[in-house]
Amino acid sequence: MNTNKETTRNLLDVRIILAALWIFGMLCSLNGDTYRLSDPISLKALLANTGTLEVGNGLLLVMSVIFAGYIFMGGLTLMLKPAASRLLNRIAGTFYGFVILGFWILGFVLGSQTGYSIVWSTAQLVFASLVIWYSWKWRNPEA
Repeated sequence: MNTNKETTRNLLDVRIILAALWIFGMLCSLNGDTYRLSDPISLKALLANTGTLEVGNGLLLVMSVIFAGYIFMGGLTLMLKPAASRLLNRIAGTFYGFVILGFWILGFVLGSQTGYSIVWSTAQLVFASLVIWYSWKWRNPEA
């Protein structure tokens, strides 16, 4: 009886940790965007659409899907069966890690990185890495 109680508690702990990590990653993304909108140089470039990336409906759609993924992953982590949640967290965490790393490197290559964007994108990368790490360390709940 005590073993089942421990297993259930550990399962719940991992799910809550993973859901919280998704929320923390989303908050880092939001904070980075808030800082970007508070930066007069970035804001002028955004309004004039003269930044490193041209902002259009396509880019906004892609960014919306990426951002919504954080929200869905936070919820799905808690709602899906453990095995499916574990697999989805591995896949989505890896995907988000590569996307964030790609934007991070792209910012350095294009020379558009600012101090605040480095901080927030690094924080996002840390949270994505922790999602990957926790989902890989999560023992098979059905074993």
